[in-house]
Amino acid sequence: MLELWIPITIAAAFFQNLRSALQKHIKGRLSTVGAAYARFFYAWPLAVAYAAGLNLLGGYPLPSPNLTFLAYCTLGGMTQILFTVLLLWMFSFKSFAVGTTFSKLEVIMVALLGAVLLGDGLSYPAMLAIVISAFGVVALSIGQSKLTWASLMSGLAEKTTLIGLASAAFLGASSVLYRGALLALGDDNFVMAAAYALSISLIIQTVIMGTYIVWREPGEFTRVIRNWRWAGAVGVAGMMASVAWFTAFTLQNAAYVRALGQIELVFTFLAATLIFREKVERAEVIGIILIAGAILLLVLAA
Repeated sequence: MLELWIPITIAAAFFQNLRSALQKHIKGRLSTVGAAYARFFYAWPLAVAYAAGLNLLGGYPLPSPNLTFLAYCTLGGMTQILFTVLLLWMFSFKSFAVGTTFSKLEVIMVALLGAVLLGDGLSYPAMLAIVISAFGVVALSIGQSKLTWASLMSGLAEKTTLIGLASAAFLGASSVLYRGALLALGDDNFVMAAAYALSISLIIQTVIMGTYIVWREPGEFTRVIRNWRWAGAVGVAGMMASVAWFTAFTLQNAAYVRALGQIELVFTFLAATLIFREKVERAEVIGIILIAGAILLLVLAA
């Protein structure tokens, strides 16, 4: 029987892919920071309404928060924002392609941080699947960026490489910290626990990033409001993705979830080749084969 976290994670990857596509669509209307902020600003009311609906209509009691839970939520939200900031900073460099490649090694960071912070263990087949998927992601990125393995290795000492690895570490940390928040909540109802933790995390992120925008880009906040139709669509897709991610994190080790979540790359690749008829490089094909094989191995291992 297929474990519940597997279809939930696949749904999360699908909605994340949709959210990314919508963010690209509104990029011309909003700044990069504004497009990123829209996902939080329009998602938190929906997340709160979802949690309230589970409580009032579904009869699920609200969890009892504690300081450990709140600390994990705050740190998870901040590390996710820091990932975004570092990624945007990296794009300001001319040689950002190498750094972007290393920024996609998030699943390795999740496995390492999950073991250190939460004591999450992995089976040997799962560890092998994660390593294979990491090689697949790097190969895919090399093909998309028109890099070579030689240029990738020669760029190890570049500043953008360190920024890319740091961004991967922060994104990986956010996944582990969110799982830590869910475990700290100690609620037996995984659906309500995920909804409640997501609501708190999104409110924290909206306040932190909103404060930054008002301080550094005051006019951008108005543009986020003015473009509510498309920005709101980003929020809806982002909320659906986050609900699925958080729910999966309550059921399974974050490393398993994020590794399977790389099926998003397969969705993107298939759309590019079958729908948009884009030309693909050999490295991209190799990368997708490795990722698909790793996902299959991971599902069998789980």
